[in-house]
Formats: sequence, C-alpha cells, structure tokens
Amino acid sequence: MKQRAELFRYVGLDVTSDTLTGFYELDGRGFVETVTFEGVKSLEAPAVVALAQLWYLVAGLSYYKAGAARRIDVGTTPLGTHGRRLFKAALSDGLGEFAYRNQLPLSDVTIEGRVGVEAYEPFVDTGRVLTPFGGGIDSVVTVEQLRAHVDQALFVVSPSTGRFTPLEETAAVTGLDIIRASRTLDPQIVRGDDSFFNGHVPVTTMVTLLAAVAAVASGRGGVALSNEHSSSVANLRWYNSDINHQWSKSWNAENLIAAALAERVGDELVVASYLRDRSELWVAQVFSELEQYHHVFRSCNRAFAQAPGERATQWCGECDKCLFVNLVLAPFLSRPALWDIFSCEPLSDPARAEQLRTLVGLGAEHKPFECVGDPDESAVALTEVSHHEGWREVTALDELAKELRTESELSDLLEALGPSRVPAHWLR
Repeated sequence: MKQRAELFRYVGLDVTSDTLTGFYELDGRGFVETVTFEGVKSLEAPAVVALAQLWYLVAGLSYYKAGAARRIDVGTTPLGTHGRRLFKAALSDGLGEFAYRNQLPLSDVTIEGRVGVEAYEPFVDTGRVLTPFGGGIDSVVTVEQLRAHVDQALFVVSPSTGRFTPLEETAAVTGLDIIRASRTLDPQIVRGDDSFFNGHVPVTTMVTLLAAVAAVASGRGGVALSNEHSSSVANLRWYNSDINHQWSKSWNAENLIAAALAERVGDELVVASYLRDRSELWVAQVFSELEQYHHVFRSCNRAFAQAPGERATQWCGECDKCLFVNLVLAPFLSRPALWDIFSCEPLSDPARAEQLRTLVGLGAEHKPFECVGDPDESAVALTEVSHHEGWREVTALDELAKELRTESELSDLLEALGPSRVPAHWLR
C-alpha cells in the first residue's frame, strides 16, 4: 500500500533571461522542472520574477502529488494573501480529482510560510494580448473573435519531447506570431515509481500563469483564455466538495488567478476568458463557419501523448473528447462534412452508445473526467441532431433523444450566459 509523505518543500526558483527552474523536495527526494521560453525579453525583470514565483508554487503540485504530503513548506517563496488563496484552492480543488481517484482527502494538509509579496507596476500595452493556444475549437474561436480588436500573438506550451503536430498545423493557419514555452518535467515523474500516487493536476492554471509571465516579459497587457461557461460545472460531489476535472478553467479559478496576479503586478495586466459567458454550442456554431481550420484541428486526447511515438495521427473516434466534439458540431455541420473532418463517425458507432448516454446525463457514471461540456449542453445538441434529416437512419439517436428532458433550448445556449471579466476594449 502506498504511504503518504510527511513534508513537501519548495527549495528555490532560479530565473535566467529565458528559463525558469523550480526545485522541490518530497521527504528529501529532489525534483526539478525547467521551462524555457522563446520570443520574450528577459525573465529577470522584478515584475516577471514575481509572476514566475506564483507559477512555481502551483507547478509544484505536479511533484507534491507523488506523495500527497501532510505538510507543505513554501520556504521563502512569496505567497501573499491572494496568492495563498489561489494556492490553497489549487491544492484542494485543482487536486480534487486526484484526491477522489486515490480516495485520499487532502483536508488535513497544512501550509507553512507566510512571506508577503512586493507589488510592481510593469509597463504593459493593454492593446496587445497573448492567447494561450491548444489548437482546439475553443482557442481557435477566441483567436478569430479577437483578431480585429487587439494586437494578438499565440502562446504555445510544448513538452521537451517535441511539439504537437496538429497544434502546430492549426497555429500556422492563424498566421499569428507565437511565443513559446517548452516544459521539461522531472524524469522521475515522467518515468513513474511504484511508490508514487498518480492523478490529474491543475495544468491549465500552470499554463495560465506561464502565459502571464510571457505576457509581461513581452510587454503585453492581456492574456485571453478560452474557457467557456460549462467548465465551471462539477463532475460530482465528494466529502461535501465539488470535484471538477476542469477546475483550472472555472470561473472560480479565473477570479483567484486574477486577484493573485493583481496583488503582484497591479490591474493593468488583464487575464480573462473570452468565452466565459458562452456555451460549447455557441463555440461550435462559430467554429463551424471557420472552414480553414476544419481539416487541421484535432482535439483527440491521443494526439497529445507526451511520448511522440504514442501520438495518434488522426481522430481515434473512441475517446470521450472525440465523441463530444463530434456531437457539438453535428447541429451546425452536415453529416458528410463531419465525416470529412473526423474520417469516422463516433455518433453512430454502437460501441460509443454508453459513452453517449453518459455525456447527455443518462449514464450510470458521472460526467467524464475530460474537457467536455455539461450534460444539458450535450443533451440539447443530441436532441437537435435527432431532428436532422441526415441522421434519420441512426435510430439510436432518436430513441436516446426521447429519453431526455432538457432544461434549455438550443437558442438559449446560443446567447450569453452568466458573468464575464472580458474588458470592453477586447469587444470593440
């Protein structure tokens, strides 16, 4: 049986002109992570270092999880009031799925170290925005919606094992400049160990903080995220807490990140999700009209394996992500057009029937631990597709649609939903 560690220590962060190197210890066992940037000015400016320290805190959770230590000592790493709130949330909520899967509540963890932060006022141009880009429909839509309003560059994070082909091909279609970060995880974590706990970490929060570092280091005053409304919807409840695979993309996380950044560099740097008040169906509708991307983008998880030799070269048609993207695009694209994109048809595949039931909220299991929409969105999409002439022969879709009791109509989900922190100058 795996044993929890006693102490996780933040040993120190080294910053050079183009690299961040974080050092950690888990019960004396050392770990090192390095991120190398391309396309930025020096990372050694005080304001940039202050943001890098915030990344260093959250990035440590990739190594903390190996032992789920009962005590965390941040050492001399500046926390700050809002930084501490973000860090605690990243620990409890960002590692929520990890804790649930390992049946390992983290409510007993103590955080030591209360070093304050020094505030800086870097010069940034609010009209210049950095857009983290993953190559899926969400980030593509953000790029195209912002194109006419701001001076925009992409931010792409790649593993040290090599860039992801579908992401790079999709980024090339945008024609925008790219600022890059290459992340080298400690080989002990990549290789694994029988004594380690394993599970999901708040990687999108880590990427967001790296984007903030890159933005300030390149004089940009905005980071445009692509996290839509349903990313705030939990997968399940456990120990009186919401467990959300997408916590890093949630409204709660966005506000915590914004407050922690402002504590260090003021309000001039805006980090906000352009899609926060939009549904996945709204995103899919907009994407359906961006035909230049249809044959290069790929959201299949198997295309993004860490090891290049394990990366799928086409849509697998089997994973929950393939099924979900196929489903939300189906109301807006013809069946032949979808086939041209996917070279397969997850929606009509009998082997995907139980996965589809789960996506629309009728399965025995909770919403998948994947970046997919909430069950009501999926149910609305399925209901709409079941009425399309091109899908009439797939009787299983109509039968499933008859079991659904959706709370929304398609038209409801194509309107703005809930609050947003997007500044007015991004919307001109």
